[in-house]
Amino acid sequence: MGAVTSTEDAVSPAAHEDDVDADVDVVVPVDEVPVRPLPRRAWVWLRRRTAPQWALVAAIAAYTAYFTVVTLRVHHGLGTSAYDYGLYDQGIWLMSRFESPFVTLMGRNLMGDHTSFILLLIVPLYWLFPAAGTLFFVQSLVVGLGALPVFLYARRRLEHEWFAVVLGLCYLLHPAVAWTNRENFHPDAFVGVLVGFAIYGALERKWRLYAVFVVLSLMVKEDVSLVIVPLGIWVALRRDRRIGLITILGSLSFMILAMFVIMRSLIGVPTRNLWRIPFGGPTGVIRETIERPGNVVDHFRSDHRPFYFWQMTFPTAWVFARLPDVAMISALVLFTNMLSTYWYQYQVEYHYSLIAVPALVIGTAYAIGAIRAHLRKFAVGAVAVASLWSCLMWGAIPLGSLIMPWNDDPIGREIASGWPPSHPSAVAARELVALVPEDAPVSAHHAITAHLARREQVYMFPNPFRVVLYGPNTDLEAQRLRLPEADDIEYVFLQTQLDDQTAADWAAESDRFEVVASNDYWVLYRRLP
Repeated sequence: MGAVTSTEDAVSPAAHEDDVDADVDVVVPVDEVPVRPLPRRAWVWLRRRTAPQWALVAAIAAYTAYFTVVTLRVHHGLGTSAYDYGLYDQGIWLMSRFESPFVTLMGRNLMGDHTSFILLLIVPLYWLFPAAGTLFFVQSLVVGLGALPVFLYARRRLEHEWFAVVLGLCYLLHPAVAWTNRENFHPDAFVGVLVGFAIYGALERKWRLYAVFVVLSLMVKEDVSLVIVPLGIWVALRRDRRIGLITILGSLSFMILAMFVIMRSLIGVPTRNLWRIPFGGPTGVIRETIERPGNVVDHFRSDHRPFYFWQMTFPTAWVFARLPDVAMISALVLFTNMLSTYWYQYQVEYHYSLIAVPALVIGTAYAIGAIRAHLRKFAVGAVAVASLWSCLMWGAIPLGSLIMPWNDDPIGREIASGWPPSHPSAVAARELVALVPEDAPVSAHHAITAHLARREQVYMFPNPFRVVLYGPNTDLEAQRLRLPEADDIEYVFLQTQLDDQTAADWAAESDRFEVVASNDYWVLYRRLP
């Protein structure tokens, strides 16, 4: 190697003479300015990346870019609403202004609805980019990154990076993963990558990594314990009893703290979802199981619940059955989803299912590792075929358009929801949204609130004029209340054609407002002086 030349050595000797004026600038030609190379470690790291690793990076990048664009198109086509995009947009915006995240779109503190402290990580982004694209990009990125722990574990377990890429793609193609990305915005988007790394840390005995991601997983929601407790049981039985017991006790303690201290103090009750448990609640389920088990069996067979189980597990070709204990970490989540009376929980198109996918896919890699080496390619091939078939049949990634380019549908079968951004109603809505002052209290149609959420007071009409789906109390009697905040509303944003109930609600208030602007689809009203 040649000697390293210092900056001083590169300067003309005349620059060192005492009689040179200190104010004289030394001009260096542009073409002689040295280009600082990347640090040697960075070059070494880049040169060590393999083709399978770059393939995974490309898949995650493509996934992130595609779903960021698609979800933004859905949003601009009025496909999002107060529930479940607007309430997060308002809550995070309020926190970015160092205000309490009391979300007027639902009448509750954001952390009282669910203890989603993970959203604090997004707050700094709202200081720079308070826009819909921020939430949708973050959601698409963190969902896509869920393939990373799958790849890392499968690479080590199967000793074959291309097999690991296939397992990573199996995660991305799983219907529950992509549909979570398409369903407005939810903090649950974080559970794929966080729970995935927690499982990876447990399998590889990387206990610091494990501890960090267990804690981060619990920050997503109080009910993430439904997968962390089974993970702790697995760790206690298969890896380290002490760490497993700490995981179980810690996650249960956090769930109790979140529900009975934090949520109760904010909304008055530890949870608003006990009605989803059949047979009268947890004790009713136990009693029914003992006294009339046939009714419980019939419940699990009803309303296409077995088909939901099929959709969740078929993408792995059930290879995890060879060694099922890691995949069984997701069993409690699948059980509670199928037990629930809430239709959305046992539909693969909604965010309740994502939490089960990391254990199913990583558990599949774990099981393939127990198969003889010369037979693993057949198991991986079966998973690849099942994943592609599942995505074609039930997924939200337009593989049909890629496999069949002659298809005229550019988005894919049944994937477009709502209108395109160019639809006249969407264009007309955006024109009137631009007329609403940024700080004005407003009550609007549920789809419009998603475009007006970054303000202190925004309500889903008929709130606050008549309470509907507002606050912790959804009792029918409470729906007749008129909130004091109704007198603060400056603007009302409604459709031109109203259903009977909405028309009756508006008739009671319309004499206090005047029309600011209107078109064939929407009317914007402003309070009279």
